[in-house]
Amino acid sequence: MFDILLYLYDTYLFTEHFPAPEQLSRKLSAAGFEDADIGAALNWLAALDTLAPDTASNGIPSLRVYSDAEISRLATEGRGFLTFLEGSGLLFAHAREWVIEQAMALEDPEVSADRIKWIALLALWKLNGAGDVLWLEDLVRGGSGEFSDDGWQPTLH
Repeated sequence: MFDILLYLYDTYLFTEHFPAPEQLSRKLSAAGFEDADIGAALNWLAALDTLAPDTASNGIPSLRVYSDAEISRLATEGRGFLTFLEGSGLLFAHAREWVIEQAMALEDPEVSADRIKWIALLALWKLNGAGDVLWLEDLVRGGSGEFSDDGWQPTLH
C-alpha cells in the first residue's frame, strides 16, 4: 500500500488532483499494483481528504506526550521529525495528530522514521500544496536516493 502512495505522490505532485477513485483504481491496476493494496491505498487517500486546515489553533505550538504504545511503535527519529516540523511552524497540532493516527494504523510492528516522514510529507502536501513541500521532499528522501535503514524502498513501476 505504501508503494502506491509514493507512486501517487510522484505521479500527481504538481497536478494536486487525483482521478476519480474508479479511474485511479484502473490506472493503478494497469501499473501493476495488487487489488488489495489498491483498496488500502484508496482508503488511505480518503482519510487524507479528512485532513483540513485548522483555523482554530492559529499555529500555537503544543506539547505532545506520546503513549507507551506510540513510543513502542513509532521510531524515535520519526517522532523527532514531527517535533521539528511542528517547531518550525510547518505542521500544526491537528495535522501532527493525523500523521500519528495514520502511522499507528499501519500494520508494521514498528513504524520506521522514513514512513513517518512520508506520511507527514503527504499531509503537508494536502494542506499546503505541492510548492510548499518540494524542499521538504529532499529531507524525506534523504537526498541520496539510497535504501532506507530498514531496507524498505518504493517499488518503481
